[in-house]
Amino acid sequence: MEAVEDSAYLSGELKKIEAWEKDQKQAWFWEKLSRLPFLLLDKLTPKRIRDKLGDALGEVGRFLQTGGQYLVQEKSVLKLLQAASRVSLSEEARKSQERDYGGKTNDLTLEQATHLPLEVMDRTADELIGRRVKFAAAQGATTGIGGVFTLAVDIPMVLGLSLKVLQEMALCYGYDPRSEQERVFIVKCLQFASADIVGKKAVLDELADFEQEDKSLQVFSQIQGWREVVQTYRDSFGWKKLFQLVPVAGILFGSISNKGTMEDVAEAGKMLYRKRRILARLKENSNKI
Repeated sequence: MEAVEDSAYLSGELKKIEAWEKDQKQAWFWEKLSRLPFLLLDKLTPKRIRDKLGDALGEVGRFLQTGGQYLVQEKSVLKLLQAASRVSLSEEARKSQERDYGGKTNDLTLEQATHLPLEVMDRTADELIGRRVKFAAAQGATTGIGGVFTLAVDIPMVLGLSLKVLQEMALCYGYDPRSEQERVFIVKCLQFASADIVGKKAVLDELADFEQEDKSLQVFSQIQGWREVVQTYRDSFGWKKLFQLVPVAGILFGSISNKGTMEDVAEAGKMLYRKRRILARLKENSNKI
């Protein structure tokens, strides 16, 4: 099914994303302070747990190289896209689509997904985000029970969920997270979500014209220092995680913290991937003229 958005609509949606990007560069006061408490947190956390935490965070490096243990199932996302596309179709169009797919409803390929209407992509992305946010909040409450001793489990877990939801955003907008180029883009999304004002602007500058091969190589070269990305992500938890150090009371703070982190990461992934798809369609429309 070919997307039918005209350039005027796409340009309007692009302006909304650009307004969102501008808003992201205006950090709240508490965000400026949120990185300080991790200095205290390091002192409160036993060395054995810090070492375990460092090993787990090293998974980002393996994700960049091979996808590691965090690769998501492409088929499950494509099924959701297929279902969402059928909801938006008229009865006649639905029957036509069934003929095209041989009467099946789960045969949508990633290449076909790139042509789905933006509305379908958005609806599927929002559904997946809702699932991940709820799961992260529940896990945060669970790990919050044990205070500092479960913090070493909590942060790597949220990192893993973040990498997974970003891959799902890639698939929703027709990009393959198994490719090295997309894994780089995903980690940049992760960096954007947890960066300060200067960092967010730098990421947006780096991702401009990402589709150009020389630009992609440049970004990949820059991200070889991925440990800095991990450190930024870790520090962004800030004072919110200090409250989680208190056993039992940490249930509430763990849930709130993880929910907020997942919302930020998922929103960044959705908006940045949505922007790429819109720019690609604007280019396609201009080539048709």
